[in-house]
Amino acid sequence: MSSENPKNVTIVIPAYNEEKTIAVVLEKLCALEYVQQIIVVDDASADKTGEVVQNFKDERILYLRHEKNAGKTAALRTGFQSIEGEIMIVQDADLEYDPDEIIYLMEPIWENKADVVYGSRFMTRKASRVLYFYHYLANKSLTFFSNLFTNKNMTDVETCYKAFRSFIIKDMPIKSSGFGFEIEVTANVSKTKARVFETPISYYGRTYEEGKKITMKDGFAALWYILRFNLNSGSKVKKYIQSVNSQLPF
Repeated sequence: MSSENPKNVTIVIPAYNEEKTIAVVLEKLCALEYVQQIIVVDDASADKTGEVVQNFKDERILYLRHEKNAGKTAALRTGFQSIEGEIMIVQDADLEYDPDEIIYLMEPIWENKADVVYGSRFMTRKASRVLYFYHYLANKSLTFFSNLFTNKNMTDVETCYKAFRSFIIKDMPIKSSGFGFEIEVTANVSKTKARVFETPISYYGRTYEEGKKITMKDGFAALWYILRFNLNSGSKVKKYIQSVNSQLPF
């Protein structure tokens, strides 16, 4: 392993009823030499997701479980409490995102060019499955609306793949629920001096029949979150911003 690719990455995986794909995701992640820790948060799955994870023999895997289903954001909050690596990335438990491309998100941080890196599905590196036009339109609209408030020229705020220096995400006050994490974290990071980059990624989306969970209701909730988290900064967020800015490497 080169000094440019240190083993300092924690992967956090929120999982709900993903017994069909979680093993493949873990196999791919465990094959990455720079991964220090893999945290799987089982959000009260009713299938064999937990059994599959617990039977996977790798000392880097930490399995945590919610007794009641609380949504993706709650699962991420639980996972963030146990981060050990210097860099953290969110990985969905399905196969819509290819773990082999995580390195493209790591490189700008390892090279000390970035503190946060988003993997954009609209800057396609290799392949992107053709699916729902309305989802594409909703994602582009939400990104545009978010950019109006953050003054960032992002192309995909709703992407799963986001890499952070761990101190940026570990103590972030997160108040949203469901799929609100993507909007809230973008709003909070944009208020700091963190250097934000995007990099193209491939995207292998699922249909609803294959297990896709996000709905139109989540899209409307995202619009509310954009207003809520960009226009209002409570005392905890202000303290968070000061803390992050004091730890940034410049």
